[in-house]
Amino acid sequence: MLAPQTARDDEHGNQDQEEAPDMLKAKLWANPCPFTFRINYLALLYNTPLYSWISDQYGLKRPEYVVLYSLALANGGSARDVSRTSGFPKNTLSRAINQLEGMGLIKARDKPPGGGRRQALHLSDKGWALFNETRPAFEAQEKRMLKALSEGERQMLFELLSKVVMDAQEWEGSLPLEAETNKEGTKI
Repeated sequence: MLAPQTARDDEHGNQDQEEAPDMLKAKLWANPCPFTFRINYLALLYNTPLYSWISDQYGLKRPEYVVLYSLALANGGSARDVSRTSGFPKNTLSRAINQLEGMGLIKARDKPPGGGRRQALHLSDKGWALFNETRPAFEAQEKRMLKALSEGERQMLFELLSKVVMDAQEWEGSLPLEAETNKEGTKI
């Protein structure tokens, strides 16, 4: 078993079996990748019900809502901006943008001066209305998720995760050297 990652990990590692299934214990306390498990697990628990709700209530797929949400937060942007900050491929976002335009949730694209490919995207009044109607559910889910933390712990968590996010450009889109060998152990 790996050493505890924090001082509180010792107490969590000793929970009764009734409190946490063995698989969860293993993934929390004996995992060689403890950070990524925690991030992925929480993201799935947060995203799955919200995007199912968005789909059921508003008829939007996750990439479509991600575009809408991104444009609302930044008060506009390009497909490239949304792709770089969401992890969705450009072709997926292109389909989502076309769908949102067809639904009247984003304004028709304006060509930038000089005829370049980066087109400015902005929410329509209908898009803003949908964002403002759905945003409270996302905020409430986050509050539920973070209720175990004090205000100071939340702030520290946000700052630490922001630091990791800002450094992601150093490693995103590539594998580590350890993955650059084939099954026989020779360098590819």
